[in-house]
Amino acid sequence: MFNRGKKFIGAAVLGATLMATPAFADNIVETAAGAGSFGTLLAAAEAAGLADTLATTDNITVFAPTDDAFAALPEGTVESLLKPENKDQLIAILTMHVLPRELMSNELPGRSIHVKTLNGDQMLAVTKTASTQAVTVAGSTTANVVSADIQADNGVIHVIDTVLLPK
Repeated sequence: MFNRGKKFIGAAVLGATLMATPAFADNIVETAAGAGSFGTLLAAAEAAGLADTLATTDNITVFAPTDDAFAALPEGTVESLLKPENKDQLIAILTMHVLPRELMSNELPGRSIHVKTLNGDQMLAVTKTASTQAVTVAGSTTANVVSADIQADNGVIHVIDTVLLPK
């Protein structure tokens, strides 16, 4: 009887420990900051007042443009967008990069699907080619997913090589 009691207590402690341990350590913002290649995206999210939303909203997908993607925009674009008077335009651009659900690359069919973004006016066409498994995301511009399925506490990040712009 005593041995069964020890086994039960041991199993209960192990179960409680596993349930208390989070699967991922960082939210979307912390994960992006830790990667070191999303400084412009994070500065833009902060300027737009969206950083807390990205950090605390559950089950989101972020198509995250790299610093190089922002640098490829016409000269002066980023600086202009970061000005307080252009906050609405910045919000429109950034919310186009966020889906209100988690979408993993293995969930994509070998064709194009249309997905709703947090920017209520914009849909994205997400395409996964059947032969190469390459994933692209298109609005008025098209971006390649260069790294997919980076998990965070509150969602998933797909790294893209181009800033998506509203139509």
